[in-house]
Amino acid sequence: MVDASSKPLAPYACHPEQSRGRHVAEPDSPTRTVFQRDRDRIIHSGAFRKLKYKTQVFVYHEGDYFRTRLTHSIEVAQIARSISRTLGLNEDLAEAVALAHDLGHTPFGHAGETALDEAMQEIGGFDHNDQTFRVLTQLERRYAEFDGLNLTWETLEGTVKHNGPLQGNGGNKPLPSTIAAYDQEVDLELSGYASAEAQVAALADDIAYNNHDIDDGLRADLFTVADMDELPLVGPVFRELLERYPGLEQGRLIHEAIRRLINAMVNDLLGETRARIADSGVESAEAVRGLGAPLVAFSDAMRQNDRALREFLFERMYRHYKVNRMTSKAKRVVRDLYAHYLSHPNCLPDDWQARADGPGTPATARLVADYLAGMTDRYALAEHRKLFDLYSQT
Repeated sequence: MVDASSKPLAPYACHPEQSRGRHVAEPDSPTRTVFQRDRDRIIHSGAFRKLKYKTQVFVYHEGDYFRTRLTHSIEVAQIARSISRTLGLNEDLAEAVALAHDLGHTPFGHAGETALDEAMQEIGGFDHNDQTFRVLTQLERRYAEFDGLNLTWETLEGTVKHNGPLQGNGGNKPLPSTIAAYDQEVDLELSGYASAEAQVAALADDIAYNNHDIDDGLRADLFTVADMDELPLVGPVFRELLERYPGLEQGRLIHEAIRRLINAMVNDLLGETRARIADSGVESAEAVRGLGAPLVAFSDAMRQNDRALREFLFERMYRHYKVNRMTSKAKRVVRDLYAHYLSHPNCLPDDWQARADGPGTPATARLVADYLAGMTDRYALAEHRKLFDLYSQT
Protein backbone atom coordinates (compact mmCIF):
# COMPACT_ATOMS: atom_id res chain seq x y z
CA MET A 1 0.00 0.00 0.00
CA VAL A 2 1.30 3.46 -0.91
CA ASP A 3 1.63 5.87 1.99
CA ALA A 4 -0.59 8.75 0.87
CA SER A 5 1.00 11.09 3.44
CA SER A 6 4.26 11.01 1.44
CA LYS A 7 2.66 12.22 -1.79
CA PRO A 8 4.14 15.46 -3.11
CA LEU A 9 1.79 18.43 -3.22
CA ALA A 10 0.05 19.14 -6.49
CA PRO A 11 1.16 22.28 -8.36
CA TYR A 12 -2.20 23.94 -7.64
CA ALA A 13 -1.88 23.35 -3.88
CA CYS A 14 -0.69 25.96 -1.37
CA HIS A 15 2.96 25.16 -0.74
CA PRO A 16 4.10 26.29 2.72
CA GLU A 17 7.43 27.63 1.46
CA GLN A 18 5.49 29.95 -0.87
CA SER A 19 3.30 31.43 1.88
CA ARG A 20 2.83 35.19 1.84
CA GLY A 21 3.72 35.19 5.50
CA ARG A 22 2.28 36.72 8.65
CA HIS A 23 1.23 40.28 9.42
CA VAL A 24 3.85 40.41 12.19
CA ALA A 25 7.04 38.74 10.99
CA GLU A 26 8.21 35.78 13.08
CA PRO A 27 11.13 33.34 12.82
CA ASP A 28 10.27 30.06 11.13
CA SER A 29 9.68 27.02 13.30
CA PRO A 30 12.39 24.34 13.01
CA THR A 31 9.84 21.54 13.45
CA ARG A 32 6.63 22.68 11.74
CA THR A 33 5.55 24.25 8.47
CA VAL A 34 3.77 27.60 8.62
CA PHE A 35 0.37 25.96 8.15
CA GLN A 36 1.02 23.34 10.83
CA ARG A 37 1.86 26.20 13.14
CA ASP A 38 -1.41 27.95 12.25
CA ARG A 39 -3.38 24.78 12.99
CA ASP A 40 -1.68 24.36 16.36
CA ARG A 41 -2.35 27.98 17.35
CA ILE A 42 -6.03 27.53 16.56
CA ILE A 43 -6.24 24.32 18.58
CA HIS A 44 -4.56 25.97 21.58
CA SER A 45 -6.75 29.09 21.47
CA GLY A 46 -9.29 29.84 24.16
CA ALA A 47 -12.02 30.29 21.56
CA PHE A 48 -11.47 26.76 20.24
CA ARG A 49 -11.72 25.19 23.70
CA LYS A 50 -15.01 26.97 24.36
CA LEU A 51 -16.59 25.33 21.30
CA LYS A 52 -17.06 22.28 23.53
CA TYR A 53 -20.02 24.01 25.18
CA LYS A 54 -21.44 25.85 22.16
CA THR A 55 -24.55 24.60 20.39
CA GLN A 56 -24.66 22.88 17.03
CA VAL A 57 -28.45 22.34 17.09
CA PHE A 58 -29.18 21.17 20.64
CA VAL A 59 -28.22 23.15 23.75
CA TYR A 60 -25.46 21.49 25.77
CA HIS A 61 -27.74 20.25 28.57
CA GLU A 62 -30.18 18.49 26.24
CA GLY A 63 -27.94 15.43 25.97
CA ASP A 64 -24.26 14.56 26.10
CA TYR A 65 -24.41 12.56 22.87
CA PHE A 66 -25.42 15.41 20.56
CA ARG A 67 -22.83 17.33 18.60
CA THR A 68 -21.34 20.62 19.71
CA ARG A 69 -19.39 23.18 17.70
CA LEU A 70 -16.21 21.46 18.86
CA THR A 71 -17.11 17.96 17.71
CA HIS A 72 -18.49 19.39 14.47
CA SER A 73 -15.24 21.29 13.80
CA ILE A 74 -13.17 18.16 14.43
CA GLU A 75 -15.38 16.17 12.05
CA VAL A 76 -15.08 18.85 9.36
CA ALA A 77 -11.30 18.84 9.75
CA GLN A 78 -11.15 15.06 9.37
CA ILE A 79 -13.16 15.13 6.14
CA ALA A 80 -11.15 18.08 4.81
CA ARG A 81 -7.85 16.32 5.50
CA SER A 82 -8.96 13.14 3.71
CA ILE A 83 -10.14 15.03 0.63
CA SER A 84 -7.04 17.22 0.53
CA ARG A 85 -4.69 14.27 0.80
CA THR A 86 -6.41 12.50 -2.09
CA LEU A 87 -6.25 15.61 -4.30
CA GLY A 88 -2.64 16.41 -3.45
CA LEU A 89 -3.60 19.57 -1.57
CA ASN A 90 -2.08 20.90 1.63
CA GLU A 91 -3.80 18.98 4.44
CA ASP A 92 -2.51 21.30 7.15
CA LEU A 93 -3.97 24.43 5.57
CA ALA A 94 -7.31 22.73 4.93
CA GLU A 95 -7.37 21.52 8.53
CA ALA A 96 -6.51 24.97 9.89
CA VAL A 97 -9.39 26.59 7.97
CA ALA A 98 -11.77 23.81 9.03
CA LEU A 99 -10.88 24.14 12.70
CA ALA A 100 -11.14 27.94 12.63
CA HIS A 101 -14.35 28.37 10.66
CA ASP A 102 -16.77 28.35 13.64
CA LEU A 103 -14.73 30.26 16.24
CA GLY A 104 -16.93 33.35 15.92
CA HIS A 105 -20.24 31.64 16.59
CA THR A 106 -22.33 32.90 19.48
CA PRO A 107 -23.79 30.64 22.15
CA PHE A 108 -26.96 28.82 21.02
CA GLY A 109 -25.86 28.52 17.39
CA HIS A 110 -27.78 30.36 14.70
CA ALA A 111 -30.48 31.37 17.18
CA GLY A 112 -27.93 33.35 19.18
CA GLU A 113 -26.45 34.89 16.05
CA THR A 114 -29.87 35.97 14.78
CA ALA A 115 -30.73 37.61 18.12
CA LEU A 116 -27.42 39.44 18.31
CA ASP A 117 -27.64 40.54 14.68
CA GLU A 118 -31.12 41.97 15.27
CA ALA A 119 -29.99 43.77 18.42
CA MET A 120 -27.00 45.34 16.65
CA GLN A 121 -28.73 46.58 13.50
CA GLU A 122 -28.08 50.24 14.35
CA ILE A 123 -24.33 49.66 14.22
CA GLY A 124 -24.19 47.28 11.28
CA GLY A 125 -25.41 44.00 12.72
CA PHE A 126 -23.50 40.88 13.66
CA ASP A 127 -21.85 38.36 11.34
CA HIS A 128 -20.22 35.18 12.67
CA ASN A 129 -17.69 35.09 9.84
CA ASP A 130 -16.55 38.60 10.76
CA GLN A 131 -16.52 37.58 14.43
CA THR A 132 -14.29 34.62 13.60
CA PHE A 133 -11.91 37.05 11.92
CA ARG A 134 -12.00 39.27 15.04
CA VAL A 135 -11.06 36.27 17.17
CA LEU A 136 -8.17 35.37 14.88
CA THR A 137 -6.78 38.89 14.49
CA GLN A 138 -7.76 40.75 17.68
CA LEU A 139 -9.59 39.00 20.49
CA GLU A 140 -7.23 36.13 21.31
CA ARG A 141 -4.68 37.74 23.64
CA ARG A 142 -2.05 35.11 24.35
CA TYR A 143 1.14 36.31 22.72
CA ALA A 144 3.52 39.02 23.89
CA GLU A 145 4.15 40.65 20.51
CA PHE A 146 0.70 40.78 18.92
CA ASP A 147 -3.05 40.46 19.45
CA GLY A 148 -4.84 37.58 17.78
CA LEU A 149 -3.01 34.50 16.54
CA ASN A 150 -0.92 36.14 13.78
CA LEU A 151 -1.85 33.45 11.27
CA THR A 152 -0.53 33.27 7.74
CA TRP A 153 -2.16 35.21 4.93
CA GLU A 154 -3.40 31.95 3.40
CA THR A 155 -5.21 30.79 6.55
CA LEU A 156 -6.85 34.18 7.10
CA GLU A 157 -7.81 34.44 3.43
CA GLY A 158 -9.23 30.93 3.49
CA THR A 159 -11.26 31.59 6.63
CA VAL A 160 -12.74 34.78 5.22
CA LYS A 161 -13.49 33.46 1.73
CA HIS A 162 -14.13 29.74 2.31
CA ASN A 163 -17.72 30.22 1.15
CA GLY A 164 -16.70 32.26 -1.90
CA PRO A 165 -15.67 35.82 -2.83
CA LEU A 166 -16.91 38.67 -0.68
CA GLN A 167 -16.79 41.20 -3.53
CA GLY A 168 -17.66 40.58 -7.18
CA ASN A 169 -18.22 37.03 -8.50
CA GLY A 170 -21.54 36.94 -6.67
CA GLY A 171 -20.21 38.31 -3.38
CA ASN A 172 -21.80 41.74 -3.31
CA LYS A 173 -22.96 42.18 0.28
CA PRO A 174 -21.48 45.08 2.29
CA LEU A 175 -18.19 44.01 3.81
CA PRO A 176 -18.29 43.27 7.55
CA SER A 177 -16.42 45.95 9.46
CA THR A 178 -13.47 43.96 10.80
CA ILE A 179 -12.73 42.25 7.50
CA ALA A 180 -13.08 45.56 5.63
CA ALA A 181 -10.65 47.35 7.98
CA TYR A 182 -8.07 44.55 7.78
CA ASP A 183 -8.37 44.41 4.00
CA GLN A 184 -7.43 48.08 3.80
CA GLU A 185 -4.14 47.22 5.47
CA VAL A 186 -3.52 43.74 4.07
CA ASP A 187 -5.11 42.92 0.71
CA LEU A 188 -7.09 39.69 1.12
CA GLU A 189 -8.12 39.71 -2.56
CA LEU A 190 -11.79 39.58 -1.61
CA SER A 191 -13.05 39.54 -5.22
CA GLY A 192 -11.38 36.20 -5.98
CA TYR A 193 -11.96 32.68 -4.81
CA ALA A 194 -9.97 31.22 -1.94
CA SER A 195 -7.41 28.46 -2.25
CA ALA A 196 -8.49 24.93 -3.16
CA GLU A 197 -7.79 23.95 0.46
CA ALA A 198 -10.28 26.52 1.78
CA GLN A 199 -12.85 25.40 -0.78
CA VAL A 200 -12.39 21.82 0.44
CA ALA A 201 -12.94 22.96 4.04
CA ALA A 202 -16.20 24.69 3.04
CA LEU A 203 -17.66 21.61 1.37
CA ALA A 204 -16.38 19.36 4.16
CA ASP A 205 -18.47 21.59 6.44
CA ASP A 206 -21.55 20.93 4.30
CA ILE A 207 -20.91 17.19 4.26
CA ALA A 208 -20.45 16.99 8.02
CA TYR A 209 -23.27 19.38 8.90
CA ASN A 210 -26.04 17.74 6.89
CA ASN A 211 -25.13 14.13 7.59
CA HIS A 212 -24.53 14.58 11.28
CA ASP A 213 -27.78 16.51 11.63
CA ILE A 214 -29.50 13.40 10.25
CA ASP A 215 -27.76 11.44 13.02
CA ASP A 216 -28.70 13.90 15.78
CA GLY A 217 -32.25 14.36 14.48
CA LEU A 218 -32.92 10.61 14.42
CA ARG A 219 -31.44 10.10 17.90
CA ALA A 220 -33.56 12.98 19.22
CA ASP A 221 -36.72 11.44 17.69
CA LEU A 222 -37.43 14.57 15.65
CA PHE A 223 -38.07 12.35 12.61
CA THR A 224 -37.75 8.69 11.67
CA VAL A 225 -35.93 6.63 9.06
CA ALA A 226 -39.28 6.05 7.34
CA ASP A 227 -39.77 9.83 7.02
CA MET A 228 -36.69 9.98 4.79
CA ASP A 229 -37.69 7.19 2.46
CA GLU A 230 -38.43 9.51 -0.47
CA LEU A 231 -35.28 11.59 -0.11
CA PRO A 232 -32.84 11.11 -2.99
CA LEU A 233 -29.59 9.41 -1.97
CA VAL A 234 -30.62 9.17 1.71
CA GLY A 235 -33.69 6.98 1.21
CA PRO A 236 -31.96 4.42 -1.04
CA VAL A 237 -29.02 4.10 1.39
CA PHE A 238 -31.31 3.29 4.33
CA ARG A 239 -33.41 0.90 2.22
CA GLU A 240 -30.34 -1.01 1.05
CA LEU A 241 -29.10 -1.37 4.62
CA LEU A 242 -32.49 -2.55 5.92
CA GLU A 243 -32.66 -5.15 3.15
CA ARG A 244 -29.10 -6.32 3.70
CA TYR A 245 -29.22 -6.33 7.50
CA PRO A 246 -32.84 -7.00 8.56
CA GLY A 247 -33.37 -6.38 12.24
CA LEU A 248 -30.24 -4.25 12.60
CA GLU A 249 -30.45 -2.17 15.78
CA GLN A 250 -31.18 1.52 15.31
CA GLY A 251 -27.79 2.85 16.45
CA ARG A 252 -25.85 0.64 14.06
CA LEU A 253 -28.28 1.38 11.24
CA ILE A 254 -27.82 5.12 11.65
CA HIS A 255 -24.04 4.90 11.83
CA GLU A 256 -23.79 2.64 8.78
CA ALA A 257 -26.05 4.94 6.77
CA ILE A 258 -24.17 8.10 7.76
CA ARG A 259 -20.78 6.67 6.86
CA ARG A 260 -22.11 5.57 3.45
CA LEU A 261 -23.69 8.96 2.81
CA ILE A 262 -20.48 10.80 3.72
CA ASN A 263 -18.50 8.42 1.51
CA ALA A 264 -20.87 9.01 -1.42
CA MET A 265 -20.61 12.79 -1.09
CA VAL A 266 -16.83 12.71 -0.75
CA ASN A 267 -16.43 10.49 -3.82
CA ASP A 268 -18.76 12.73 -5.83
CA LEU A 269 -16.75 15.79 -4.81
CA LEU A 270 -13.49 14.10 -5.78
CA GLY A 271 -14.83 13.11 -9.19
CA GLU A 272 -16.25 16.54 -10.00
CA THR A 273 -13.16 18.37 -8.71
CA ARG A 274 -10.75 16.18 -10.69
CA ALA A 275 -12.77 16.95 -13.82
CA ARG A 276 -12.61 20.68 -13.10
CA ILE A 277 -8.88 20.50 -12.47
CA ALA A 278 -8.38 18.79 -15.83
CA ASP A 279 -10.66 21.23 -17.69
CA SER A 280 -9.16 24.36 -16.12
CA GLY A 281 -5.51 23.36 -16.45
CA VAL A 282 -4.62 25.18 -13.23
CA GLU A 283 -0.93 24.91 -12.36
CA SER A 284 -0.68 27.09 -9.25
CA ALA A 285 -2.58 28.24 -6.19
CA GLU A 286 -2.78 31.70 -7.75
CA ALA A 287 -4.45 30.22 -10.83
CA VAL A 288 -7.08 28.63 -8.55
CA ARG A 289 -7.80 32.03 -7.00
CA GLY A 290 -8.09 33.59 -10.44
CA LEU A 291 -10.73 31.21 -11.77
CA GLY A 292 -14.17 32.71 -12.17
CA ALA A 293 -15.79 29.66 -10.54
CA PRO A 294 -15.00 27.23 -7.70
CA LEU A 295 -12.46 24.51 -8.45
CA VAL A 296 -13.78 22.22 -5.70
CA ALA A 297 -17.43 21.29 -6.12
CA PHE A 298 -20.15 18.65 -6.13
CA SER A 299 -21.73 17.42 -9.33
CA ASP A 300 -25.08 18.92 -10.35
CA ALA A 301 -26.84 15.73 -9.26
CA MET A 302 -25.24 15.78 -5.81
CA ARG A 303 -26.06 19.46 -5.37
CA GLN A 304 -29.70 18.61 -6.00
CA ASN A 305 -29.50 15.77 -3.47
CA ASP A 306 -27.94 18.14 -0.96
CA ARG A 307 -30.64 20.75 -1.56
CA ALA A 308 -33.38 18.19 -0.97
CA LEU A 309 -31.75 17.08 2.27
CA ARG A 310 -31.40 20.68 3.47
CA GLU A 311 -35.07 21.33 2.77
CA PHE A 312 -36.05 18.19 4.68
CA LEU A 313 -33.90 19.12 7.69
CA PHE A 314 -35.22 22.67 7.65
CA GLU A 315 -38.82 21.53 7.80
CA ARG A 316 -38.51 18.44 10.00
CA MET A 317 -35.66 19.41 12.34
CA TYR A 318 -34.84 23.12 12.50
CA ARG A 319 -38.57 24.02 12.62
CA HIS A 320 -39.52 21.22 15.00
CA TYR A 321 -41.40 22.51 18.01
CA LYS A 322 -38.74 21.20 20.40
CA VAL A 323 -36.05 23.11 18.52
CA ASN A 324 -38.33 26.17 18.24
CA ARG A 325 -38.73 26.23 22.02
CA MET A 326 -34.97 26.18 22.48
CA THR A 327 -34.53 28.83 19.79
CA SER A 328 -37.08 31.12 21.42
CA LYS A 329 -35.43 30.79 24.82
CA ALA A 330 -31.96 31.26 23.38
CA LYS A 331 -32.92 34.46 21.57
CA ARG A 332 -34.47 35.86 24.73
CA VAL A 333 -31.34 35.11 26.75
CA VAL A 334 -29.07 36.81 24.20
CA ARG A 335 -31.35 39.85 23.80
CA ASP A 336 -31.65 40.30 27.55
CA LEU A 337 -27.91 40.02 28.15
CA TYR A 338 -27.04 42.38 25.30
CA ALA A 339 -29.50 45.05 26.42
CA HIS A 340 -28.41 44.80 30.04
CA TYR A 341 -24.67 45.00 29.41
CA LEU A 342 -25.12 47.81 26.89
CA SER A 343 -27.05 49.88 29.44
CA HIS A 344 -24.94 48.75 32.40
CA PRO A 345 -21.35 48.14 31.26
CA ASN A 346 -20.36 48.29 34.92
CA CYS A 347 -21.80 44.76 35.18
CA LEU A 348 -19.10 43.46 32.84
CA PRO A 349 -15.96 41.87 34.33
CA ASP A 350 -13.25 44.37 35.30
CA ASP A 351 -11.00 43.80 32.28
CA TRP A 352 -13.96 44.31 29.92
CA GLN A 353 -15.21 47.36 31.83
CA ALA A 354 -11.83 48.99 31.35
CA ARG A 355 -12.37 48.94 27.57
CA ALA A 356 -16.00 50.15 27.64
CA ASP A 357 -16.97 53.60 26.38
CA GLY A 358 -19.97 54.38 28.56
CA PRO A 359 -23.56 53.12 28.43
CA GLY A 360 -25.26 52.84 25.05
CA THR A 361 -22.38 53.92 22.79
CA PRO A 362 -21.42 52.10 19.56
CA ALA A 363 -18.02 51.24 21.02
CA THR A 364 -19.65 49.65 24.06
CA ALA A 365 -22.10 47.79 21.82
CA ARG A 366 -19.19 46.31 19.87
CA LEU A 367 -17.48 45.35 23.13
CA VAL A 368 -20.63 43.73 24.51
CA ALA A 369 -21.03 41.75 21.28
CA ASP A 370 -17.47 40.43 21.64
CA TYR A 371 -18.17 39.45 25.24
CA LEU A 372 -21.47 37.74 24.41
CA ALA A 373 -20.13 35.94 21.33
CA GLY A 374 -17.36 34.46 23.45
CA MET A 375 -19.79 32.91 25.92
CA THR A 376 -20.63 29.22 25.99
CA ASP A 377 -24.27 28.11 26.21
CA ARG A 378 -24.00 27.20 29.87
CA TYR A 379 -22.19 30.42 30.82
CA ALA A 380 -24.82 32.55 29.05
CA LEU A 381 -27.61 30.70 30.86
CA ALA A 382 -25.82 31.10 34.19
CA GLU A 383 -25.28 34.83 33.62
CA HIS A 384 -28.91 35.27 32.67
CA ARG A 385 -30.01 33.59 35.90
CA LYS A 386 -27.69 35.79 37.96
CA LEU A 387 -28.90 39.00 36.35
CA PHE A 388 -32.62 38.31 35.96
CA ASP A 389 -33.54 35.75 38.62
CA LEU A 390 -34.12 37.71 41.82
CA TYR A 391 -33.47 34.63 43.91
CA SER A 392 -30.28 33.54 42.18
CA GLN A 393 -27.00 33.51 44.07
CA THR A 394 -24.45 35.83 42.43
